[in-house]
Order: sequence, then C-alpha cells, then structure tokens
Amino acid sequence: MAASGTLSTFRLPPLPTIREIIKLFRLQAVKQLSQNFLLDLRLTDKIVRKAGDLTNAYVYEVGPGPGGITRSILNANVTELLVVEKDSRFIPGLQMLSDAAPGKLRIVHGDVLTYKIERAFPESLKRRWEDDPPNVHIIGNLPFSVSTPLIIKWLENVSCKDGPFVYGRTQMTLTFQKEVAERLTASTGSKQRSRLSVMAQYLCNVQHILTIPGRAFVPKPEVDVGVVRFTPLTRPRIEQPFKVVERVVQNAFQFRRKYCYRGLGMLFPEVQRVESTEKLLELADVDPTLRPSQLSVSHFKSLCDVYRKMCDEDPHLFTYNFREELKQNKSKNQERENDKERSRR
Repeated sequence: MAASGTLSTFRLPPLPTIREIIKLFRLQAVKQLSQNFLLDLRLTDKIVRKAGDLTNAYVYEVGPGPGGITRSILNANVTELLVVEKDSRFIPGLQMLSDAAPGKLRIVHGDVLTYKIERAFPESLKRRWEDDPPNVHIIGNLPFSVSTPLIIKWLENVSCKDGPFVYGRTQMTLTFQKEVAERLTASTGSKQRSRLSVMAQYLCNVQHILTIPGRAFVPKPEVDVGVVRFTPLTRPRIEQPFKVVERVVQNAFQFRRKYCYRGLGMLFPEVQRVESTEKLLELADVDPTLRPSQLSVSHFKSLCDVYRKMCDEDPHLFTYNFREELKQNKSKNQERENDKERSRR
C-alpha cells in the first residue's frame, strides 16, 4: 500500500513487445486502410507526454491498433482509458492489455466516425466552456484515410459543443501525414495555407508539436508523420454556424491559385454572381485580388458575417450548389443539341 499522503503510480507488468504481439496474433497492416504501426515505445511515450499531464485523466484513444500508444497512456497513470477499434484483429491483443491493467482499460469494437462518446465518462468531469479544459483527452495515431474527415467532424463538434466536447474544451493530440499537420497549422500567406488551416484555427489553438520520421512505422509510409495538439478556444474567432463557415471557406479555396473573388463567386447563382460577389467583398472589406491563402481568419470572419446576412435576406442562397447548376446547364445544352439534330433530319 502507498504511504500516507503519497499517490500510488500504476505501471504495466512485463508484457510481450508490440512486435511480439504482432507476431503472436499474426497481425498485418492493411494498406487499403492506411494502417501503420508504431513499435518504438520511446516514441509512443513522447507522444503521450506531449498531450500534457494525464495523471488521473480520462482518455479516449482512437485507432489503438496493436496497442503501442495504449501502453504509454496506461503508464501515464490515467484513471480510465477508453479505446475504440474498428478492426477485430486487434481486439485480442488489446484484451491482453486490459487484463494487465484491471479496471483501467475499456475496449469498444466500433467505428470512431460513428461512436457516441457523450455518455462514456462521468458527468462530474464536465466543465463550463469558459473554464480550464476538463481532465478528458483524445489521443490517437489515426489511419491516414480517416484523419481528415474525422478532424472535420470533431471541429464541428467543437463548434456545437457536443460529442467529445460535452465535457468542455477537451484537448486532442492526434497524428496526421506531415503535409496535413502543416496545413492544419499553416499561417496566413504560407504555401500550405488551406481550408483545413482556417477551419481548425478559427475554433482551436493548433500546434504542430512533433514530427516522427516515416521509418519509425511498420510498414514505413511514404511520408513523415506530424503530431498535432488542438485546444478549443473559449470563444471562436468566427461566430457563425459551422456550416456557414465551412461553405464560405470551402468555396474560397475552390481555385486556390486564382484571386479569391473567383472561388467566392461560386456561392452565388450565375445570374447574380458578379453583382453578389462584388457586394460580398465590398461589405466585408476584402480585396478581391487576394489569393485564398492570403485571407486571414479575420477576413473570413467578415466574409462569413456578410454572407450570413445575405442568406437571411435570400434563404435560397444557402442551398445553392454551383455544381448542380453546372450539371443542369450541361443537361439543357445537350437537350438543345439533340433538338437541333432532330430538326436537321
């Protein structure tokens, strides 16, 4: 028993190495699922340390695979670790870890894109949004194939304060392809600046905290890996619904090498495109000859505020889809061509 006034620290007992677990259960990374295993526990320990102090924390790990990061999280003296793994091949190895850490590791065989975490942890952990982040963390070595849709989903959750963020400003420490990590943290005017940069930075403090060389993974991916930490802001830098912001940002970056008015014009039907785009840019006080990568979050705030007012004045505007209009115009042109062909006969 721990001496009075001291905290006992948990350490996993001796276990087979991750490499031995892979051999034991005949695990192979599935290329189609973009799976890559991190076997070096010194690196998994480093990722977990970068997540902050996890003492007595409740942690949600996504995509644990053979359990490398899982071991490091358990050794960080957490209260509870919940892992969600879609691939059933990894469950027996994770169960071995659960047996070695009684009452600490909960395994869910499911999909992180659909798993509901809102009721996974005790209500007592919830904090007001204005308070410090709760003692709840999300950590994961994400398969490249799901990393972008998953972070977009979680950013929408941040905006709505639901999903993992019902507990408050839950912090996330996640791996991405290095290129994606650089996009997430790119500053205004940089080459990597993209839709992801703006969507992440208007809602969170985003830091690229570590780069791991591809050779550290098995199988070795063709790219290096970036570890990114997200801390939701107490107040978003754009105070509009997520779908409004996403729509404006997505359209702005449609033609990233053109002037911004080109992509923003796609927010409006063809018959009013020129006039409405000029109005949007003028009221938002944004130079139409700026490239999308030169637009700051403040620029996007102005654009979203004005676009929202324009949608309030014309509710059909928000449902407009320029690709759908393009398709309809092509279809009409094809019909005209067919009619001409028939009249010639």
